Amino acid sequence: MTTNSTTQVATDIRDIKPPEAIPNGWAWLWWLLAALAVFALASLLWRQLHKRMTRVAAVPPIPAHIRARQKLADALVYLAQPKTFCTLVSDTARFYLEERFNFRAPERTTEEFLRELSSTKLLMPEQKESLGNFLASCDLVKFAKYEPGENELRGLHASALRLVEETTPREVSAAAPGAGDKSPS
Repeated sequence: MTTNSTTQVATDIRDIKPPEAIPNGWAWLWWLLAALAVFALASLLWRQLHKRMTRVAAVPPIPAHIRARQKLADALVYLAQPKTFCTLVSDTARFYLEERFNFRAPERTTEEFLRELSSTKLLMPEQKESLGNFLASCDLVKFAKYEPGENELRGLHASALRLVEETTPREVSAAAPGAGDKSPS
């Protein structure tokens, strides 16, 4: 019996437990600050990567005179439809003048626009007169149901194109190919 009781006594004795850690009351704050720092860093990294992926090369705006020439060329398709053609050509001229000289041409009637135009020195008197005739002819087609022939419509187109050519900024026209080729005879 003694052997049995000694083995039983030997198994009943245990070692002392190690000390238990008492939680720090401020540990949660450090974990929260670390999580916020990781979130801020990930957010910043994502924003930079997203910006690089969506970055579009800045396209310089197309100058008003080039855009006007293109719209005038596109309007030639409508020569068989005088009202549509005159609307496109006169709108192109009005928007061009608004962009080029800061006139409020598209928002006004022809009479209001010509009145404002007469008080400015941005256009020469011949250009003002030509523009007035051009707009009056376009108004006849648009509002009075006048049906001009193809030659007359081409004349209106040429008048609008001439206005754009004459009012193109000088530094642009000097830089155009072939502009420096002409020498006075």
